[in-house]
Amino acid sequence: MESHNYIFGASGHAKVVLDILLSNDILVASIIDDNPKVDFLLSVPVVKTSAFEFNASSKFIIAIGDNWVRKEIVERHLFNYLTAIHQKAVISSFAAIGEGSVVMPQVVVNADVTIGKHCILNSGSIIEHDCVLSDYVHISPNASLAGNVSVGEGTQIGIGASVIQGITIGKWVTIGAGAVIIEDVPDFAVVVGNPGRVIKMNLK
Repeated sequence: MESHNYIFGASGHAKVVLDILLSNDILVASIIDDNPKVDFLLSVPVVKTSAFEFNASSKFIIAIGDNWVRKEIVERHLFNYLTAIHQKAVISSFAAIGEGSVVMPQVVVNADVTIGKHCILNSGSIIEHDCVLSDYVHISPNASLAGNVSVGEGTQIGIGASVIQGITIGKWVTIGAGAVIIEDVPDFAVVVGNPGRVIKMNLK
């Protein structure tokens, strides 16, 4: 049967997304990219966006790690979206994961968690009970959110970072690798260290 599933973005991140889809027996017809640098990715053909023929049955997942770019693509194209969840992720039956989101191996998502659209839960990250993640959030590998943490749109939690329970993190925040967050974080802040401290504000 012909596949109408596609990945947008031909990067290293796309390899991981493709691997997750294939492991779930979801075939991918091709990968599209605005400026492709390769012809194939893990044996799947890569097609320039301008040469791609869209149809109503097509389903996509955006395999681009940059949260801003992912949002721009969603706003530019009226796609139908897949969700990619690795078989070795542990997802509570009481959790909700939005369309277009990617959940990588060894991720744990516990009860009453809400994950927005087009989020990335990277390898080994932990999202504890009652957390709420808005759209376009990226939780990096081995980062951990304790219970009742709220994360605003477009925020990235860096690799190995930890957030204690009950914290509110604003939108478009960058939490540095290994940071320990023990206080609320305002919108657009860049936070590093243990305990986390704001070192500058994102311009976007």
